[in-house]
Amino acid sequence: MAYDFMDAIERAKRVQAVVLDVHGVLTSGTVLFNEAGEKFQAFHHDDGFGANALMMSKIEVALMTRKSKIVLARAEEIGIKRVYMAKDKWTKMQELIAELGIDLEEVCYVGDEIIDIGAMRRVGFAVSPANGAPEVKDVAHLVTRRAGGQGMLRELAEFILRAQGRWQPLVDKVSNMGWG
Repeated sequence: MAYDFMDAIERAKRVQAVVLDVHGVLTSGTVLFNEAGEKFQAFHHDDGFGANALMMSKIEVALMTRKSKIVLARAEEIGIKRVYMAKDKWTKMQELIAELGIDLEEVCYVGDEIIDIGAMRRVGFAVSPANGAPEVKDVAHLVTRRAGGQGMLRELAEFILRAQGRWQPLVDKVSNMGWG
């Protein structure tokens, strides 16, 4: 299903919070183990910038995933404070919007797998990375060019902030940091 680009821009204008599934969205979904049985996952540097760009622009960023020390470490590294580890994403989503005092229409949810479709159908702006399941892409308002684990959050952050007229002020602020 092809999405309506102008509709996606209008939806992005309302976003006050971006909620992300992690595996397949902030990672490629690949899980590596070493000989000692230790688990490894790779995250893309650009996604850290994307999260920070949103947070610097006063847009909340939250992660919703299963229990994972790796996810907690990455969230801490890039400054994401809202990390929810639960199987029931809908209950956590309701708690988050109540805490933030926002409406579901102001939430962007990013998912890649069919388990994410329920949340995606309820929010104002549903997004799938390029590697999302076909069923997920069918309900998404936007499908990013980049795949999960390949900087898709950086792409999404720019899309949202451009729609809201906040991109250039962020560029101006960040490009002058530390070089005064």
